[in-house]
Amino acid sequence: MRAIGYTHSLPIDDPASLVDIDLPKPEATGRDLLVAVKAVSVNPVDAKIRMRRADPPAWQVLGWDAAGVVEAVGPDVTGFSVGDHVFYAGALNRPGTNAEYHLVDERLVGTKPVSLDWAQAAALPLTAITAWETLFDRLSVNTLVPGGPRTILIVGGAGGVGSIAVQLARTLTDLTVIATASRDETREWVRGLGAHHVIDHTKPLAAQVAALGVGAPEFVFSTTHTDAHLAEIVDLIAPQGRFALIDDPASLDVVPFKQKSVSIHWELMFTRSLFETADMSEQGLILNEVARLVDAGRLETTLGEAFGTIDAANLRRAHARIESHTAKGKIVLEGFG
Repeated sequence: MRAIGYTHSLPIDDPASLVDIDLPKPEATGRDLLVAVKAVSVNPVDAKIRMRRADPPAWQVLGWDAAGVVEAVGPDVTGFSVGDHVFYAGALNRPGTNAEYHLVDERLVGTKPVSLDWAQAAALPLTAITAWETLFDRLSVNTLVPGGPRTILIVGGAGGVGSIAVQLARTLTDLTVIATASRDETREWVRGLGAHHVIDHTKPLAAQVAALGVGAPEFVFSTTHTDAHLAEIVDLIAPQGRFALIDDPASLDVVPFKQKSVSIHWELMFTRSLFETADMSEQGLILNEVARLVDAGRLETTLGEAFGTIDAANLRRAHARIESHTAKGKIVLEGFG
């Protein structure tokens, strides 16, 4: 089968950083689905893994978002059948989705929204699960903070996770949503997704939040550059508030949060699959609920750019855009040329 892989961690402008290769077609066993991949999207984790997993012994295939058709099922599968249309984010410790055929545990899989095409659906899984788990499992935004104004600040509102987090917060909660964006294009994008207020993350955040007159946010969800904004977040968050992050700062000094009794929550959507937790199937349920909301017109795809067919050249372009930190929404590739 056709796939895109690498054997050395290289800068993305090196043609060997991602290469078109041919691999054996995998076979479904246990609870696995074999999925014929129709579209994939690219996430920051793809670029991070490419640069951190140095000199693996064999071809490594990246990619953790896909939409496709079930080609075969393992003998223990109960929830899906051959021919089903699915979307999912896969598992960090297994080969990725940048291949014609991909194996995934059925517990991580949702039924694709019928109202979206393959590319639109592939944009959603990893970021939707990340945003959902952060809002409802980590921050518990539906549990009140005493005296709080019911406000959330989402840092990086135009990125892949921020784009769906804004929508989920507007659709499923009564929170006032403040999002950050720094360019005219991205500010307009975030407003279109439903943010009540948009502020500029290239400027001090606390003064901008205070100027809105909505009170100190009891929830802060940082999707990017947390280390650069940490002091401002300490200043602006409400006492007894909750702070969540998903990125990887080199260090994180949480001591300044003590005076406000702020709780800190780190989200990794791969935790459930990495450790095969007892609630691993929650991710499939989340995706099914996301699909239901999409088909009801309450959520929209976060596809920002389509980069063509699934091949090494287009994936290198997508990784370069991700590494530039200028992507709006999700970058998607569709079909094998």
